[in-house]
Amino acid sequence: MKAAFLPGAEADLRELRRYVLRKFGPHTWRESFEGIRTAVHAAESFPLAGRLPDELAELGLPQYRQIAAGMNRIIYETREDRLYIHIVCDIRRDLRSLLHRRLSRPS
Repeated sequence: MKAAFLPGAEADLRELRRYVLRKFGPHTWRESFEGIRTAVHAAESFPLAGRLPDELAELGLPQYRQIAAGMNRIIYETREDRLYIHIVCDIRRDLRSLLHRRLSRPS
């Protein structure tokens, strides 16, 4: 199964990159990004291994899963033979607030 980062997830990665570079430097960013890449490859191989995020289960959205990559969580959805990455965020971030902002943003 091949992964595709949706525009919101790409923006998340850019924001995460800026933050990590500013606070911790390029070495930490390389390690973080490699961890994200490794987690995405694992999800491509075993898409059902991720668990259903509680915040999305409460909304009745069982098609979404999450995997951890260091201090980051990756929210994805599988459809047919594709894995769609929706969100990449710090595990400490309030996912409910992030979802609300993401869903209320104009298209």
